[in-house]
Amino acid sequence: MLLAETAVESIEVGTILMGLLGGLALFLFGMDQMSDALKLIAGEGIKRVLAKLTTNRFTGALAGAFVTTIIQSSSVTTVLVVGFISAGLMSLTQSIGVIMGANIGTTVTAQLIAFKITHYSLVLVAIGFFMLFCSKNEKVRHYGHMIMGLGLIFFGMHLMSEGTSPLRTYPPFMDMMQQIDNPLTAILLAAVFTALVQSSSATTGLVITLASQGFISLDAGIALVFGANIGTCITAGLASLGKSREAVRAALVHVVFNVAGVAIWFAFIPQLAAFVAWISPSNLDLVGTAKLAAETPRQIANAHTVFNIANTVLFIWFTGPFAWLVHQIVPERAAVKVESAQPKYLDPILLQTPSLAMDIVRMELGRLGAAALHMMRGALNTVIRGTNEEINALEDLDNNVDALYGAIVTYLGRLSKENLSNHQTAQLQDYLAAANYIESIGDMIETNLVDAARDRLRAKLHISQATEDVLCALNKEVGWATERAIRAIVSNDQDSAREVAEAKVEINRLATAAEAHLSQRLSADEPNRLATFRLESEVMEYLRRMYYFAKRIAKLVGEVEFHEEQESRATTEEGTA
Repeated sequence: MLLAETAVESIEVGTILMGLLGGLALFLFGMDQMSDALKLIAGEGIKRVLAKLTTNRFTGALAGAFVTTIIQSSSVTTVLVVGFISAGLMSLTQSIGVIMGANIGTTVTAQLIAFKITHYSLVLVAIGFFMLFCSKNEKVRHYGHMIMGLGLIFFGMHLMSEGTSPLRTYPPFMDMMQQIDNPLTAILLAAVFTALVQSSSATTGLVITLASQGFISLDAGIALVFGANIGTCITAGLASLGKSREAVRAALVHVVFNVAGVAIWFAFIPQLAAFVAWISPSNLDLVGTAKLAAETPRQIANAHTVFNIANTVLFIWFTGPFAWLVHQIVPERAAVKVESAQPKYLDPILLQTPSLAMDIVRMELGRLGAAALHMMRGALNTVIRGTNEEINALEDLDNNVDALYGAIVTYLGRLSKENLSNHQTAQLQDYLAAANYIESIGDMIETNLVDAARDRLRAKLHISQATEDVLCALNKEVGWATERAIRAIVSNDQDSAREVAEAKVEINRLATAAEAHLSQRLSADEPNRLATFRLESEVMEYLRRMYYFAKRIAKLVGEVEFHEEQESRATTEEGTA
């Protein structure tokens, strides 16, 4: 008989754990689904907001609130800020307002959770499922992901609520929950749990679920929310490891802001509880545990919102002292020379927001293009006049191009595994193609032009001043077109791309003039005339091929390809006529 009772008890414990842990897993999965969908739907909006609303601390706070509402995690917003600072896209002062606003954005999750619509959770899952799997429209599918994720959040809460309901009549558990009425214990417990699951929203959801069962009081719920605000700093802190001093300071701002806010409000938990009880709806016809279960979830959500808004309003005036404090804690250190071949902008943190990661790739493409242009500008002179040491130095410059190219391709490979829209997938392919074209220019210089320069030294060939002039004119025009092509892809500059396409006429004219000059020089009475002619012709051909790559880069921008198709069609029609 005793064994049977023990078995029943163990089965009940297993059922409770399955409901609690399974519900938590669905909750977190739903949060992830909804966050991914929102980032795809509003990814461009995130970019615009961060670009336009970080000019001062107040608009920065609005930007932080908006972005966190989309991403559904204040710690992820802070992680993005750390990535921006590491990439040199945002200063520490700009980031402080964003970090403060992020805490406001995360309260939206708690407000959603507090709405008792768990009975309709599977309806949301079904609607989202049919939108996702029955529609071919990309935007509809994204909204389906979002609705399905929201449904899973509420269904996860329902499972946690159902799983823990037997504990209402289990005295040892109720005695343990009374220990949480100690604010310090509650704060520490929630901070540790949030640090483990790396989601303050998950902690808040669990707190509201427990409150809906009447397990915890409003005061205990507020203390648990305070602990979640501290625990969420761990994610940003881990993200800053190994990053720049400015990035470490940004993560530290998050810690100082959240801890200071909790420290100030710690002594006023009863007053905050009284205020939110006053502004929240009440059920006068209920008493005891039933009243607690009905009213406390909304009160905790409101307390979370009031706490974070009040902290931001209070501390937004002290961004200067915040910046000074973190500079004292994390002082400057002696500058360490960074190899030019190392990527500057490709921060893995930004992979979780593809629309922002695409911008970072474009910026790194600019650095790759600059490295290739540096080779181009010195290549012709080295081929014609360079010493053996100068030729070796030119060859070594391609190491920088290869290193940056490898970093970009690797980063794009990782980005391709993220949840990308069709537009982002096409954009990724364009950036990969642009990197390939730029790297091909570097390889052509390293291999073909360097070989030509060594052939000149070996055979003791001499290129005349007149030939040098015509080749330099062609080289200058090709370099100009390549620079415009890189500007076009980095800045999405249609005008620069069009200029590259239009340069075809001038480059063809210069190449034709160079060919005529070389033909005339072929009959010159000079030693090794044939070998020199072959060398000069090869150099000219390599310059024309570099322009081909520049034109391919420009065509990736879009409108240029359309114009060239028009031009090709017109030429065909003329020929037919």
